[in-house]
Amino acid sequence: MHQTSGPVPPRPVLRDRSIWQDVPRQQWLDWRWQMQHRVRSVEELARVLPLEPDDQRAIERALRRFRFAVPPYYASLIDPEDPECPIRLQAVPSHAEVAVREFDIEDPLNEEGDRVAPGMTHRYPDRVLWVVVHECAMLCRHCTRKRKVGDAMRPVSDAELDAGIAWLRDHPEVRDVLLSGGDPLLLSDDRLERILRRLRDEAPSVEIVRIGTRMPVTLPQRITPELVAMLRRYHPVWMNTHFNVPAEFTPESEYALALLADAGIPLGNQTVLLRGVNDCWALMRRLMYKLTANRVRPYYIYQCDLAEGLEHFRTTVAKGIEIMEHLRGHISGLGVPTFVVDAPGGGGKVPVHPNYVVSQHEHKVVLRNFEGRLVVYEEPRDYTGMCSEGAPCAYCREVEGSGGATGVAGLFNDDPNHIALVPAEDEAAETVSAVERGACP
Repeated sequence: MHQTSGPVPPRPVLRDRSIWQDVPRQQWLDWRWQMQHRVRSVEELARVLPLEPDDQRAIERALRRFRFAVPPYYASLIDPEDPECPIRLQAVPSHAEVAVREFDIEDPLNEEGDRVAPGMTHRYPDRVLWVVVHECAMLCRHCTRKRKVGDAMRPVSDAELDAGIAWLRDHPEVRDVLLSGGDPLLLSDDRLERILRRLRDEAPSVEIVRIGTRMPVTLPQRITPELVAMLRRYHPVWMNTHFNVPAEFTPESEYALALLADAGIPLGNQTVLLRGVNDCWALMRRLMYKLTANRVRPYYIYQCDLAEGLEHFRTTVAKGIEIMEHLRGHISGLGVPTFVVDAPGGGGKVPVHPNYVVSQHEHKVVLRNFEGRLVVYEEPRDYTGMCSEGAPCAYCREVEGSGGATGVAGLFNDDPNHIALVPAEDEAAETVSAVERGACP
C-alpha cells in the first residue's frame, strides 16, 4: 500500500496455514484480541506447531528462566514444517536459552547504571532512552532486555512521568527522547498521547521524540488510523522498528508501514544480526530492498548483545563486516545501514566498518573501493580548516561555552598508547607508489 490521500483502504488479512483461519475478520484485526489470545504455554504452542516430546521438554526448561508470548498474527507466519524457520527461531524458546556463559551479562548495556530518573537512561550527551512500559506483543528470543521484558510491571506512572519531565527540564542539553520498553505502542492511545503532550509542553529543549517499536512486525494491527492521527499531532515524531528477515514483510505489515509513512512519520529499522536467522549477505540485501521499498530507512545492524541466554544467536563480528562488504556499493547508499556493536557495560554504539582506507602518506590517501580496486586520492597541499587543536571556531566555542559536548581539543588523541590504524609512513609511501604505477589491482 502506497496511498498518499483519500480514504484508508480495507486492511488486508493473511492467515494461511493457521489454526486461526476461522476467526472473524473483525476480531483478527483487533490488536487487543491479538494480545488476549497470545500463545503463552507449551500446550498452546503444540496446537500451532508439531512438537516432539524432546522439543516440549526443552521449551519447558527455557520457560523456567525466561518468559514467552507470541500473538496469533506472528505465530501464523511460522512454517510448521520447517524447524529452522527464521520466524520460529525468533519466537519459540529453545533449549539453547538455558545455557548461560561466563561472559553473559544480565544488564549488558548497563542501562540501570546510567539511570537518571525512573526508566530513563542518559548515556549520550544530547539524548535519553525512556522505558515507559515493560511488555511487548511478542517476547523475542534475542531480546537484550530479557531480564525484565514481560514482567508484570505497570507502565510509567504519573509520579514517574513527573520525575522524568522534571529531569529533562533541568537538563536543556537533551534534545532527543527515545521512548522504548517493552513496546511503547502497547500503551493506549490516550496514555501515549499524555506522555507526548507533556514532552512537548513541559520540556522545551526536546526537539525530537522517537518511538522504538516492533509492532509493525509482530502485531501490525496495532497501527490504526486513530493512533497515526494522534502521533502526527506531535511532530517531529520518528519511529524505529525491527524487521530482521524479508519473511516478516506481509500485506498487513506493509499496510501498517504505509499508514505511518503517509502521516509523515520518518521510519527507520534496527536489525539484529542473528546466527541461523539472517547471517547471510544475500538475505540481508533482500531485507534492505524490502525496507527501502516500504519507505523505511535501514538504520542499524546490531551485533547481538551479551545478554544471558543469547550465545546461540551470536555471530562473529567478522560475519557482520562480511555482510557490510556485500551491501556497501552493491546497493543504493540509502539502503546501507551502519553495523554497530553496542559495547558491553554501557560503552555505547561502536560502528564497525570494512577497512576502505589502505594507507595514508603526505598529501595522498590510498582507498579500496567496493570492487577491491585501489585508488589514490590527492589531498590539498595547504589545507587550513575552520577549527583545529588550540584554535576552535565560533561553533566549537559556542558548544564549549554551553557546557555541552567535548570541544575540539577533546577530539585529538594524545595518548601514546593509541593504536594507529594505518600503515607506517614508509609502508604507506610504498603502497602509494605501487598504486600509481598500476602495480596493485
